[in-house]
Amino acid sequence: MTDSRARPSGHRASRGNERSPLEPPVSEAGVARTYDRLAPLYDTLFGQVLEPGRKRMAELVRTLQPASLLEVGVGTGLALGGYPAECRIVGIDLSHDMLERARERAAALPQHHIAIEHMNAERMRFPDGAFDCVTLPYVLSVTPRPAELVREVRRVCKAEGTIIVLNHFSGSRLWWLLERAVRSAAEHVGFRSDFRYEEQILAHDWQVLGVEPVNLFGLSKLVVLRN
Repeated sequence: MTDSRARPSGHRASRGNERSPLEPPVSEAGVARTYDRLAPLYDTLFGQVLEPGRKRMAELVRTLQPASLLEVGVGTGLALGGYPAECRIVGIDLSHDMLERARERAAALPQHHIAIEHMNAERMRFPDGAFDCVTLPYVLSVTPRPAELVREVRRVCKAEGTIIVLNHFSGSRLWWLLERAVRSAAEHVGFRSDFRYEEQILAHDWQVLGVEPVNLFGLSKLVVLRN
């Protein structure tokens, strides 16, 4: 892990008025419909290939031992079993079908304290500062409005709390080739293949505590942030 601080690009982004230069490629309803259709296949398609990143994310959470944790984009609940059992965990998602599978996973973890809720992460119902830690596994590049999601995540995370972003970011030559191969198809599911670290992480005024590559060929990054 490497330590650094976010560098504002052009101006220092505020916690309440951040706006992304990226326009939403699909609607909220479109994203939900897509992941409802993907739910039966999600674990097969994206389970093992993205599992190293989830495991590393959960490992970091275990070292932090937060009293409360929010997972944004909980999906089918693949990461839930890796979080510390002593932690109060809430998982949210837009897809009802994905959430059904997450609830089944949560029920199989009786030693954990897990609540699964249907919620739009861009407009969360939680009070300010409700969680010690917020994780975002593979969700920042598929939300219709990334800046709105970041604003809400920072609102519900306690001041000086920890935010962990697990996502792909553009930059490497391999990504350059993959972006062009999948861009057309990716736009149909709301996935932004061209997703820049400088715009999505460094443009905000949080503190970057560490960044490390994860998954095959290091195609994803695990970014640890202090709110």
